[in-house]
Amino acid sequence: MELQQMRYVIALAEERSFTRAAARCFVVQSALSHQIKALEDELGAMLFARTSRRVELTTAGEAFVIEARATLAAADRAVASAAATTGEIRGELNIGVIPTVTAIDLPAALREFHTSHPAVRIRLRMGSSDAFVTDIATGRLDAAVLGLAGPVPPKVASRELARERLVAVIGPGHRHQMRRRLRLRDIAGETFVDFPEGTPGRAQSDLAFAAADERREVAFEATSAEMILSIVAEGLAIALLPPAVVPNVPALRTVSVPDGPTRIEYLAWSDFNPSPAASAFVKLLSDDAG
Repeated sequence: MELQQMRYVIALAEERSFTRAAARCFVVQSALSHQIKALEDELGAMLFARTSRRVELTTAGEAFVIEARATLAAADRAVASAAATTGEIRGELNIGVIPTVTAIDLPAALREFHTSHPAVRIRLRMGSSDAFVTDIATGRLDAAVLGLAGPVPPKVASRELARERLVAVIGPGHRHQMRRRLRLRDIAGETFVDFPEGTPGRAQSDLAFAAADERREVAFEATSAEMILSIVAEGLAIALLPPAVVPNVPALRTVSVPDGPTRIEYLAWSDFNPSPAASAFVKLLSDDAG
């Protein structure tokens, strides 16, 4: 069994298409199909159930993919660790980023990291803080930038990057558009747009209203700050967001909320045997954050 065969299996498992998997692996489809069939013959088990329209993992295939990922990760780690002894950092760096990151200039940090370590393959993933914490703890991510209402769960290492008070974002013609500051009680009766219930991006506002013994109505839910801002600009609702994500446009106005929710941005990572690339990235962001 070869490592390349494992890579073919993982590619097919993730792409669910021989055509896409072959393109991802930079081989012709017939070669990929032949290698996977040879591996199945060697194992004496079918890894994929094939039909004319779809490709699905079998039970044996699911078990194989879990171990194959671990094996390839260990092989890559061995190569990267050996290279690091000569001063060269190689391997793969998997980073999770929330859509509303404001504490750091991530593109600039990635440019600096790539300039210093051009042999590292960088994979970025957008998503939610709670999912990133789980993925770091299980080894699927090396590091992530999180936005939370409180401390990071103890199963991952973390460093606070910044904390900021959210602002009220209102649309044109709103009755509070001339106010310079608002209290939570002033806006509790408004119609809100926010992130989905149960997400970290929503929790900070829910906790703030609960602590103030105020209730609010969230009539619209969206998964991106851009969509939230679009709904506010149409005059359908108001929002509470970090000030840095609100563009300076006539359709939107921000108003401070002194007793409003506070969001904390963290850099989180696994401190259990991190790869050389992960350690270098964490050090870079920690140094840049002061």
